[in-house]
Amino acid sequence: MFLKKISIVNYKNIPSQTYNFSPTINCFVGNNGVGKTNLLDAIYHLGMGKSYFTPSALHNVRHGEEFYLIDGAFQHQEREEQIVCSLKKGQKKVIKHNGKAYERLADHIGKYPMVLISPSDRDLIVEGSETRRKFLDSVISQTDREYLELLLRYNRILLQRNTLLKQMAENNTFSVETLSVYDEQLAPLGQFIYQKRKDFMEVFLPIFSYQYAYISGGKEQVGLQYDSTLHEKSLEELLVENLPRDRVTQYTTVGIHKDDLLFEIEGYPMKKYGSQGQQKSFLIALKLSQFEILKRQLGVTPIVLLDDIFDKLDDNRVAQLIQLVTQNHFGQLFVTDTHSERTEQVVKQTGLTYQLIEF
Repeated sequence: MFLKKISIVNYKNIPSQTYNFSPTINCFVGNNGVGKTNLLDAIYHLGMGKSYFTPSALHNVRHGEEFYLIDGAFQHQEREEQIVCSLKKGQKKVIKHNGKAYERLADHIGKYPMVLISPSDRDLIVEGSETRRKFLDSVISQTDREYLELLLRYNRILLQRNTLLKQMAENNTFSVETLSVYDEQLAPLGQFIYQKRKDFMEVFLPIFSYQYAYISGGKEQVGLQYDSTLHEKSLEELLVENLPRDRVTQYTTVGIHKDDLLFEIEGYPMKKYGSQGQQKSFLIALKLSQFEILKRQLGVTPIVLLDDIFDKLDDNRVAQLIQLVTQNHFGQLFVTDTHSERTEQVVKQTGLTYQLIEF
């Protein structure tokens, strides 16, 4: 699978542009702020149905305009498939596959897998557990439709339970019996999601360890652990035990919505003890492992997007990353950089055909 062509209208700072792409390597080079990353994000948007960088779809509309439209042609095996993502202010976002709109945007997930590696991925290390859970859920959801469905259901029931806890506090009333109605639905969903995450991590961890050792040359030991209160007790037990605390805080304090991924280097938190290069290597290994999992489980080679990837990596680690590409491991690759000579020197070493688009 690869993206042959993209047409963009009013997406972020792009007024109207059309690009044709190489099925192997495509490089976007130019100064910062000229739109390289926005083009990368538009490609990601086609595959994933949303921006990688902007949570609100409305904020992707170019200033002063009323809509955005992204129209792409994918080559998938022997056929060409068209995906159109559009949004008009005041209306819902629409995604069309070969001219037919999806009834639910979730139905698009997993069809055109993308893996984007960006400097903003550092949020996975420095921000709270929600950012890491979103990463975990995103990877699993692309390969497991049931997981996505039950996760959405869990979040809806969790919101209802939290709303009820708040209403009870405001009205100075408390009913264990009423809460138990939600707990009876939440507990089995939570157990299912927990087990899926646990099973996924057992497959993911060896792949991640290999990828990091390859990029770093085996210079340091890193760790990645799935942290959950459900390791010790069932969600049903935890909800009962923490009922007094939930009543005081007015929200549900335990459950899979509190899970985390622990990033470590030499047994210490990566956030505090990892250098910038080590942190970036960790994140690249994380994303390359995501690529490998998606490729194995979907039977489709994901498109890889590398945004400013060579920043803060030493020459040895860049060389290791290049070797991964030359092993014919990847399908289509998109790269952004500020230095055209450096980019061209790097991609020439792959021996693959490439296209250079200057901004």
